[in-house]
Amino acid sequence: MARAEEIPSPSVEYIEQSDLPLELLLDMYRRMVTIRKFENTTYDVYSRGIMPGLAHLYTGMEAVAVGVCITLNEHDNITSTHRGHGHLLAKGGDPKRMFAELLGKEAGYNRGKGGSMHIVDMSLGILGANGIVAGGLGIATGAGLSAKLMKEDRISVSFFGDGALNEGLFYEAANMASLWTLPVVYIMENNNYGEYTPSSKATAGSGPARAEAMCIPSKSVDGNDILAVYEAAIWATERARAGFGPSFVECKTYRWRGHHMGDQGDTYGYRGQDEIEEWMEKCPINRFRTHLIESATVESSDLDGIDAQVQNLIDASVEFAKQAPYPDHSEVFEDVYA
Repeated sequence: MARAEEIPSPSVEYIEQSDLPLELLLDMYRRMVTIRKFENTTYDVYSRGIMPGLAHLYTGMEAVAVGVCITLNEHDNITSTHRGHGHLLAKGGDPKRMFAELLGKEAGYNRGKGGSMHIVDMSLGILGANGIVAGGLGIATGAGLSAKLMKEDRISVSFFGDGALNEGLFYEAANMASLWTLPVVYIMENNNYGEYTPSSKATAGSGPARAEAMCIPSKSVDGNDILAVYEAAIWATERARAGFGPSFVECKTYRWRGHHMGDQGDTYGYRGQDEIEEWMEKCPINRFRTHLIESATVESSDLDGIDAQVQNLIDASVEFAKQAPYPDHSEVFEDVYA
């Protein structure tokens, strides 16, 4: 079996917006807006005491999930993290079932038993959000192994944060993927913090350098530029589909909200408001919207129409979840494994 470093990478030229169909560009915008409005509404629902438990919001990082997932087929697999709503929505998750899960309702993806961090939809290739740091890395790599052994046209993508880079599972999984030339793409969402600790104080070196030490080609891109993320994702997914093995993409981005609902952004003094506002000025949605309008690709009214349609969808999804019944008490021990 050929080693990953022995196989040349297919050449992928820089993707110009003019090369992309309008339908794709509008789909990118719609998916990012859907994530933003979903997360804003989740924060509102939690703040009003309607939602039990916590959630880790993806606000500000939308370009990463969309830029990657828009390159995938329905049967391709993804694994997500505790901050996973964006990945699930970008892969085609249903906001109604997601809100129902957040509210603990029977209509949710896990019949209300999983909550925010454990949503799964096998029909869309979503192998689950995972509350364990780096937990999805082994699952995605295993899915890549199964695809190769079964000779299926299916690749696997693992989203993980910069904090997961220091977990042993990353090295075990990536080493296996490289040795066995597995169709896996590792997407590191570098949002500068592992919970409340700056990555500069916890991580020596960089993610791409660590991947390349295991002969895994890597790229580092602006994670708030959806076209840059898309270009890198095309490069990585094409390598995987062509049998060239795993790739590693670092997406530099930032979460606007705190680590979770109980962290108001700078509650514990680990980052300042000036820093948050500086990153908010780099909003991936506003950047893409401005780019589309200035390039004369679309009119602002067209994008306003998408905004309104998405808001209607989110409002209807919340109402659906609020009206949905809770699971019957008799189900308490169903689907629970020890």
